[in-house]
Amino acid sequence: MIGGVMGGLAMSDDDALYAPAVPRNREPIGAALASVLPRFGTVLEVASGTGEHALHWAATFPHLIWQPSDPDPVARRSIVAHTRAAAFANLRPPLDLDVSMPHWPIPRADAIVCINMIHIAPWAATPGLMAGAVRLLPPGGVLVLYGPFREHGVRLADSNAAFDADLRARDPAWGLRDLSAVIRAAEAHGLAPSQHVAMPANNLFVVFRKADPAR
Repeated sequence: MIGGVMGGLAMSDDDALYAPAVPRNREPIGAALASVLPRFGTVLEVASGTGEHALHWAATFPHLIWQPSDPDPVARRSIVAHTRAAAFANLRPPLDLDVSMPHWPIPRADAIVCINMIHIAPWAATPGLMAGAVRLLPPGGVLVLYGPFREHGVRLADSNAAFDADLRARDPAWGLRDLSAVIRAAEAHGLAPSQHVAMPANNLFVVFRKADPAR
């Protein structure tokens, strides 16, 4: 039963949060993830939010261990509520992870997925994410970003422009990031851009790979 609404999210009586965008975007994102995730191993999801994506992808990719995380205790309680309801063996309890910190509470990951975070965080979160990804990933491992971006020479969709203005009004440190700046931050930490794919609702699916010295 939905017991309330918090920041546009519906909240159930057991602390589980529900984001309206998740049912719309989880299938397209999942299809894109299927093409880049490893066959086996641990996937760290950074900024898991409500936990709905983690729940869905743990079911979608049963051969992978899905490790959600979020620095917000409200989000972590929501993830726990979703996890408890599903009881998937490959879905781990959420970690308290702030990407801007120099030490993360996980020693390694075979892939890292970050959905809709870098525009709702200070810019320092982006190089922090890149630095952490390089520490954790094996050679050739992927970091996947999803969300709206600014692209040089590409007109910003009206919906994204309105979203960007709203974010900056809420916090001047937030806002849609320039994809070229994100790529430069990744390359500065040893992550090479692999691909970016247009997704529904004017979002991008962006993949970086850690350099493989053997190649």
